[in-house]
Amino acid sequence: MVATTSELPKIDETPAIAPIVRDNLTIENFMANPPDNMEWVDRQVVEKNDMTLKTGRIQSKLSRCWGNYKDSSGQGGEVYTEAPCRTNQQIRRPDVAYLTPELAAQFGDVPTLPQSFPLLAEIVSPTDIAENVFLKAQEYLASSCQEVWIVLPDSHLVFVVNYNQILGFRAGETVRTQQILADFSIAVDELLA
Repeated sequence: MVATTSELPKIDETPAIAPIVRDNLTIENFMANPPDNMEWVDRQVVEKNDMTLKTGRIQSKLSRCWGNYKDSSGQGGEVYTEAPCRTNQQIRRPDVAYLTPELAAQFGDVPTLPQSFPLLAEIVSPTDIAENVFLKAQEYLASSCQEVWIVLPDSHLVFVVNYNQILGFRAGETVRTQQILADFSIAVDELLA
């Protein structure tokens, strides 16, 4: 299944969790000292706390797989979970993210990556609105990201989104990176088990 990114829905993103208002907190202050489990969305601090046991297990598994693969393939770089990055509009914490060796050398010690990670994954939790997750993917792609994995555990689907297309993978199929972390693949059933 293939679709272009222009076919994604264009709706306003509404946070699933109520914003937390903090006086005198600017995006620059947030980037310099990002609070744990928080994102900067629409000029407000929003708590990100929707991880379940199932989504946490998938997050951990994908992080290990990407990390093991970047080491065994010799591609290097770094893999992160819920590390803050700045998009053109917000500060987000993707569930899993990969940083190339070049970008890791350039930005590896900053509190918040000043751009999107080149490869990242969002694992859809029961409180997420799927359309908002696809809008978030567009936001990442507009901010230096080259590939976003959207994992839907209950539907047994993984979508790989880049500038030109959306590829869908289901149970019984193998999902592959398209542009970053060359030649990585994992069976959907293995990832979601």
